[in-house]
Amino acid sequence: MIDALGYVVIAAGLAYAVWGFVAARLDRAPGRALFTAAWVLSALVGVWTVTAVVLIAGGHDVQLGLLLGYLLTAVILEPAAIYLAKLEPTKWGSVILAAGALVLAPLFLRLLQIWGLGG
Repeated sequence: MIDALGYVVIAAGLAYAVWGFVAARLDRAPGRALFTAAWVLSALVGVWTVTAVVLIAGGHDVQLGLLLGYLLTAVILEPAAIYLAKLEPTKWGSVILAAGALVLAPLFLRLLQIWGLGG
């Protein structure tokens, strides 16, 4: 289940990144829809995080320090991009949001690798 949810986060992040980069290419500042979608993406990351914590508490063996480092980055990344994009109400705000979402894809691929390795 956690793998499928991770791939959903990856797909959503990539789709969101395309949307953000297209908006920037069209010289559009991030609007309400782009910000709302960013929060939805952050919520997906949060759901994955809670699921991982529950499974670890249930006894799943994982390299905890490594996983927590990547997970902390994933949890902070998109809210930080949202904050920075609100400070930049031009097309570059859309680029910031898209770049944050784009980074989630390889980050979650690595999280899934760490999760599959166990301890």
